[in-house]
Amino acid sequence: MAFYAEAPKARTSGIGWRRSLQGAALALLLSAGSAAAVDKTPVENKISSFLLDNGMEVVVIPDRRAPIVTHMVWYRVGSADEPPGKSGIAHFFEHLMFKGTAKHKAGEFGAKIAEIGGSENAFTSDDYTAYYQTVPPEALETMMEYEADRMRGLILTDQVIGPERDVVLEERRSRIETSPQALLSEEIEATLYQNHPYRIPVIGWMHEMEKLNRTDAVAFYDRYYAPNNAILIVAGDVDEKEVRALAEKTYGKVARGPDLPPRIRPEEPEQNTARTVTLSDPRVSVPSFSRSWLVPSYHTAEPGEAEALDLLSEILGGGVRSRIYQALVVKSGVASSVGAYFDGSKLDETAFTVYGAPRGTAKLEEVQAAIGAEIAAIVKDGVTEKELESARNRFLRAMIFARDNQASMANLYGAALATGSTVADIEEWPDRIKKVTTADIQKVAAKYLASDHSVTGFLLPADPIQN
Repeated sequence: MAFYAEAPKARTSGIGWRRSLQGAALALLLSAGSAAAVDKTPVENKISSFLLDNGMEVVVIPDRRAPIVTHMVWYRVGSADEPPGKSGIAHFFEHLMFKGTAKHKAGEFGAKIAEIGGSENAFTSDDYTAYYQTVPPEALETMMEYEADRMRGLILTDQVIGPERDVVLEERRSRIETSPQALLSEEIEATLYQNHPYRIPVIGWMHEMEKLNRTDAVAFYDRYYAPNNAILIVAGDVDEKEVRALAEKTYGKVARGPDLPPRIRPEEPEQNTARTVTLSDPRVSVPSFSRSWLVPSYHTAEPGEAEALDLLSEILGGGVRSRIYQALVVKSGVASSVGAYFDGSKLDETAFTVYGAPRGTAKLEEVQAAIGAEIAAIVKDGVTEKELESARNRFLRAMIFARDNQASMANLYGAALATGSTVADIEEWPDRIKKVTTADIQKVAAKYLASDHSVTGFLLPADPIQN
């Protein structure tokens, strides 16, 4: 169940998050220890959850090692929930949440955080939008007061909408239009998803972003920004009792919004063709390729399949010990970079991707063929018990490191709950991973990684002679 995050020190808008930790298919799940480890957790460090009367879900993750608290509010709405023709409205509204309310003028919230030496940020993905602050524990109530206020109290005028729309348009120009990699990534996803809104970029299409207006913003706000569509995650130097009291005092006063229908999006048709997307650009010096397949996420998979895909991505291309890294970078030397990742945390069907770039005089075709050969070998002969055990151990070690960072814990739980998982799902994940067999991995490789229903992307220099 993938989690990808950016955490700049100053508040900037986070968009896309899809590729920012490539291959982090395990990361959401790193938040929970093994069943044995959970049993040994001191009572005062137990993760707890509860609901406010207005429907807001609350998770408390105690960590008393330092006087710091991470406070996050996640909304179960992302770019895939946008109305047709309004691409970018979820990310645009993320910007608007930093404007003023009747109680607090624009910029006051950020100034208060800076005054106490804290940090803040926000981000939008396909499936959720989140806002967070990291502050001393004594500032937690203030954070809740400001966040609860802007949940329903924004003042949205044309004077606010116009300039901020210009900001997000410039953001698209600077982040997407100037990057061949970003442009190709958009085209690959628009090809991989033939019917599902995941095909639309999180930041939006320029021609639709230009038309976003106050009516769009208010409608989006009124529909999705309410306590019963939100999750509060508090991690750090806190306990459940104090978080519950503060949450009831602040968020508890916000009226429940209309009940939203289930998040049922258009389904993908059966995919039975191999598609190729090519972008040649003078800014590209080294050619590269990627190949993606549509696969189930943790939320849509049959029991055990997502766990097997997670371990398959780790064994195939999860790091320097993986098959394709050892074969193409260490042994043959034909590749400068290779990898594989499973984006398992999506609410709906997701992607399994491999990628590579040649080294020196090697050809891109050599890299592509060699990666294909490694996949074919797994389909034919499976993986070894030693490979599987090593991949499992890397996952478990990564869990320990994830638990050592309160912000990571808050992010991991928030991403899980916003995409259909429960606290219990997270806690039970290690046991499910332990049940995956070599046969399970071979089965999902054979079932999903067929080249005749994939999308291959090529990023090439403008002069084809260089390829």
